[in-house]
Amino acid sequence: MTDLTHISNSFVKLGSFFQEYYEYSKNNTEINSNQQSWFQKFDEAITLSGHKNGWFTKENILYSLKSWAEQLTAENLEEWLSTYEIEKNQPKTVAIVMAGNIPLVGFHDFLSTLITGNRILIKLSSNDSVLLPCVAQYLIEIEPTFKDKIDFTDGKLDAFDAVIATGSNNTSRYFEHYFSKKPNLIRKSRNSVAVLTNNETKEQLTALGEDIFRYYGLGCRSISKIFVPRDYNFDQLYEAIYSYKDILDQAKFSNNYDYNKAVYLMSEYKILDNGFLMLKEDTNYASPIATLFYEYYDSLEELKNKLTANSDRLQCIVADGVLKDEVKFGHTQKPSLKDYADNIDTVEFLIKT
Repeated sequence: MTDLTHISNSFVKLGSFFQEYYEYSKNNTEINSNQQSWFQKFDEAITLSGHKNGWFTKENILYSLKSWAEQLTAENLEEWLSTYEIEKNQPKTVAIVMAGNIPLVGFHDFLSTLITGNRILIKLSSNDSVLLPCVAQYLIEIEPTFKDKIDFTDGKLDAFDAVIATGSNNTSRYFEHYFSKKPNLIRKSRNSVAVLTNNETKEQLTALGEDIFRYYGLGCRSISKIFVPRDYNFDQLYEAIYSYKDILDQAKFSNNYDYNKAVYLMSEYKILDNGFLMLKEDTNYASPIATLFYEYYDSLEELKNKLTANSDRLQCIVADGVLKDEVKFGHTQKPSLKDYADNIDTVEFLIKT
């Protein structure tokens, strides 16, 4: 049996702490005495995380914490879990092989596993090995029973009942073989796209910049490609996203921009360029950093059919009045608790396994 209310309350407290820490970090607010030591620990964790992974800037880490603070409320958790029979879950040990492309990318699996009453065995990505252990330490302090339910390992995964593994299309084949004898949820590479119709407002296109540039385009929910009508004027897009030009101040992004531009020029590819984002016509979905692929369409109906046929390769589709399950401009990096990676219900998998 799972004490759902007790566990949920712990995550609500965690969400409140994320909010307090965000406000302290952004606004230099006075430190609450009973949180002072934890604010310092999170400061140190964010600094160390940035040293280990240059893509993990303080701004993006704080954005992630703020996003989770907004989701970890009693109302949101209750609504999310209301359709599941979690009380019937038989506690098990779930191994999680986490990705490391964006800060705390594995937190939803962490939350889903613990809130359903299971134990969790975590193998972290070397790209994101600092933040979640710090979060887990805080969670254990406010709810000591989690100490026996959370374990991190650097070695071979052993003694588990089910597994959730996230990786590339190549590593997924290894995962499927290695974990074939256990109930498993294996995730592969996915990308996100936007459908433009020439009817978008400047505000919507500016918001699209958030979907393109947040986390430097490294997330599966980051827009890597746009579909546009044949008469599309790209100047309106470039004008709307010009406010993101300072992204070039980030050394790793700038280096990728320079490198990919050189490759395109030497290969004599036709590209559009505004000094910090290149547009390249390409049928692929996954674009390099600082590059946004585009593809023309002649009919929205034909495009809808194509996107439906390729649904197993897509995570989000940004549009306005085009598709049933479209995401609003500027909202790809603000998923709700019900927005599951690869559109596979993690909680249902955990309960039924």
